[in-house]
Amino acid sequence: MTIKLEKLEQALKTVLGERILELKNALGELTIVVSAAEYLQVMRDLRDHSDTCFEELIDLCGVDYSTYADGAWDGSRYAVVTHLLSIKNNWRLRVRVFATDDEMPLVSSLTDVWNAANWYEREAFDLYGILFDGHNDLRRILTDYGFIGHPFRKDFPVSGYVEMRYDADQKRVVYQPVTIEPRENTPRIIREENYGMK
Repeated sequence: MTIKLEKLEQALKTVLGERILELKNALGELTIVVSAAEYLQVMRDLRDHSDTCFEELIDLCGVDYSTYADGAWDGSRYAVVTHLLSIKNNWRLRVRVFATDDEMPLVSSLTDVWNAANWYEREAFDLYGILFDGHNDLRRILTDYGFIGHPFRKDFPVSGYVEMRYDADQKRVVYQPVTIEPRENTPRIIREENYGMK
């Protein structure tokens, strides 16, 4: 571990203490896991404490762990992963929080901590169905407003449930069940008799 990461790890332990459920160093980056109950306050502390100074939220995304490790995963299904940057200290940090309820995944919104969280949280809601408590405009951002389901969930069918097309007779867009026939793609291998030989 580099001196820079050692300093960051010590700063995290000083600022967060027992609130860190897991701290992992992989590929030159630190990842911490915090509880959903502590998530909002932990993020405020990471931003405001002089030892950490994470002024910028770089990214926030949802994760569906339902088939992680070939189904051997035994934790909560949904997580929110946030990437933070401290310009002052030149540090990056990954923070992971798991939603406690798989049927209705809910974590606190970070829009009051970093304005940049707004559209990221809307995207995680749209694609994974993760709800953000305290978000004042949580609506779909990438799919159509009439879209049913959350397309990045592992149990969402690849072809989807409905397709949309323009109907010239009705002069409007209509939704209908998917008409694509599922098929198996098997690559065809053709080799010449003397392939690779001169």
